[in-house]
Amino acid sequence: MPSITRGLRRASDLSISQRRFLLVLVSIGSSILYTPAYLKNIFYDPLKEAIGTSNAGVGELLGYYAITATICYFPSGIVADKVRVRTLAWVGFTSTAMLTYLYAMLPSFAVLRLVFTGMGVTTILIWWGIRFKLVRLISEEDTYSRNIGISYGLYGAAGLAVGLSSMGIIKLIVSVFGGSNTLGIQALLFFLGTLILILGILSFLYIPKFEGEIDPTKKSFDVRLIREALRNPVVWMSAACLFCVYFFYTGLNYTTPYLTALLAPRILTDVVSILRTYGITLASGPVFGLLAKAVGSPSKVIFGGSLVCAGGMLVLAILPAEPVMIILVAMFAILLGFIANGVFGIVSSQLTEGKVPIPIFGTAAGILSVIGFLPDSFSSTWFGKMIDDQGKGAYAEIFLILTGFAVAGAAFAVVLLWYVKRRRKAEQVGSTPSEPTPVPSYEEAAEPAAAAKSAFDSKEDSDKGSAWSSHAE
Repeated sequence: MPSITRGLRRASDLSISQRRFLLVLVSIGSSILYTPAYLKNIFYDPLKEAIGTSNAGVGELLGYYAITATICYFPSGIVADKVRVRTLAWVGFTSTAMLTYLYAMLPSFAVLRLVFTGMGVTTILIWWGIRFKLVRLISEEDTYSRNIGISYGLYGAAGLAVGLSSMGIIKLIVSVFGGSNTLGIQALLFFLGTLILILGILSFLYIPKFEGEIDPTKKSFDVRLIREALRNPVVWMSAACLFCVYFFYTGLNYTTPYLTALLAPRILTDVVSILRTYGITLASGPVFGLLAKAVGSPSKVIFGGSLVCAGGMLVLAILPAEPVMIILVAMFAILLGFIANGVFGIVSSQLTEGKVPIPIFGTAAGILSVIGFLPDSFSSTWFGKMIDDQGKGAYAEIFLILTGFAVAGAAFAVVLLWYVKRRRKAEQVGSTPSEPTPVPSYEEAAEPAAAAKSAFDSKEDSDKGSAWSSHAE
C-alpha cells in the first residue's frame, strides 16, 4: 500500500503533487457521486422511458432520496467528526457504486425506491461531511480559500465532462443497438458506477489518516447550539430564502421535458440540459460572487436575480407552447439557469451578512440544509403528476408556480436586509440585540459548516482565482 496511508499526516507532510491529487479526487468525486440520484435533471425522458414509469414516478424516486437526505444532514456532521475522512470517502464511494450497479439493472419500482433511499444514506450520512473537511486538511492556513475556490471549479468541470460523456454513451448505444433508450441508460449507469468505484479505490489507497482530524474531547451534539441557532431570526430568514431559491432553481430542470414536449431535437435538449446543469456553474458562481462582493450585500444580489428569474419564467408561462418557440425556450433555459445557479450559490452568505455567530455557524448551516432542500422531497412528484394529468398544458402552470417562489425568495431577501439594517441602527444607538454579532470569515466558518450542501458557493469561494500551478503550495 502506498506509504501516504501509513501513520498520521499533516498538510505539511504531503508533497504538492499529493495535495493536488487529493484536491482533484474530492472535488470531482463531489460532482460524480450525486449524478445517479439526479440523473433526471439531464436525461429526463430517456430515464423515464428506461424505468418504465410516469412523470410522477420519476419524481417519486427523487423524493425518496431527498427525504432520506433531509433526515441524514444533521447526523452526517456527527459522523464526520467521529470517523476518519479516509474511511468515509472509500465507504461512501464504493457503497454508492454498488447501488448504482443495482440501479443499472433496472429492477422493479419497489427495489428502485430502496436504491434511492440507500443513496440518501451513502451520499449524505456517510460522504456529505468530508468535502470541506478534506480540503481543509490538505491546506495550509493561507491556502484554504484558494483551494476551495479551485475545488468548485473542478466540481463544475467534472460535471460538464461527465455530462457530455454520458450524452455520447447514450447516443452510441442507441445508434449501435437501435430501439429504445433503455440500453443507453443502463450503459450510462454502469459507466457512472465504475467511475464512482474507481474513486472509492483511490480514496482507500491514497487518502491518509490526518493528525488532529478527530478530536475525542469535542462534543458532537450540543442542544444549546441548536437552541441558539433556532432562536436566531437570520437563520430562519436565510432558510426561507434558500427554500424559495432552491425551489425555482431546481424547477428550471423542467425546461428539459418542456423542450421535448415542443418536439425539440434530442441533441438540442441534451446539450441545453448539460449546459444548464453543469456548464454554467463554471461562470455563474464567480460572477455572482464578485457581484455580491462589489455590491456589499448577497441579499441585494439575491433580490435582483430572483426578480429577473421571476420575469423570465413568467415569459415562459405565457409563450405559446408551439415548436416555433423551441430556440427561444432553449435560450431562456440557459440564461435563467445561469442566473438561478448564481443566486443559489450565494444564499448561504446571508448567514455571514446577518452576522450569525461563529459557535453556531455550523448548526445554522445544517438548519439551512434541512429546510432549504425540502423542495426535492415533494416538488418533483407534484410537477410530475401535473404533467401526467395535463400533458403539455401543465408547463405554463409550473412556470407560474416557479415565478411565485422567485418573487417570494426576493421578498425574504428584502426582509433580511431590513432586519440587518434595523439591527445596525440599534447597535449605533447603543441598543445591541441579544444575539452576538461577530462575523465569521469563510476560513473560520467552513469547517463547522461542513454539513451544508456542497453546492453552496459563498462569495468568498466564488471570487478566488484558480491558478493551478500554485494552489497547494
